Amino acid sequence: MLDSSQNRKVYEGILLQLHEIIRDQNLRPGDKIPSERELSDLLGAGRSSVREALRALELLGLIETRRGEGTFLKHYRHNRLIDILGTYILRDYKTKKDLVEMRKMLELDAVRLACKRATQKHFDEMEFILENAWERLERGEIPIEEDYLFHRVICRSSRNSVLHRIWAPVIEYSGNIRTGSLSREGRAGVALEEHREIMEAIRAGDEEKAVECMKNHLDNSML
Repeated sequence: MLDSSQNRKVYEGILLQLHEIIRDQNLRPGDKIPSERELSDLLGAGRSSVREALRALELLGLIETRRGEGTFLKHYRHNRLIDILGTYILRDYKTKKDLVEMRKMLELDAVRLACKRATQKHFDEMEFILENAWERLERGEIPIEEDYLFHRVICRSSRNSVLHRIWAPVIEYSGNIRTGSLSREGRAGVALEEHREIMEAIRAGDEEKAVECMKNHLDNSML
């Protein structure tokens, strides 16, 4: 019988091999992953060990099982690990302050690069997001998702994949801060106006103004 240490090694090994399968097959959120039986054959592991690994991934919200269809990858933004870690991180004031500081550093660098690298495609995306955000605001809703998407386009327009990969979890962990900020009376509308100012400065290639607008926006958002 395997001891707890051996069990853990088997379990961890399955998770690592599953990650390799996802990478090698270029699977994306929404794609179907091999079945428990298929994984057992592919990995040379017992069905019970594979089942345990899959159950852990499902509890974290990284995969979902649909009855009669199979098991599918979920987007990282929707997994419970982000919520759990975010809640833990924001309990500590110093860490919360550091998180806000890191976000500002990343966003300002993204703007600087966007002024040089953003394309018409990025501006079309920003315009579309702003239109949807105003429509939601007019319906009395807070455009929290649109706020995230707008900043993501700017980060993507930097065309620096490492910056984007660091930015994504920082923004996710600070989700409660963003929600609280946008929920303040009148803040959402002002934030959308600030978004447009940032966009127009980037479109003009005016790095100094774009950075100033983004800094002002972030300072107002963190109040």
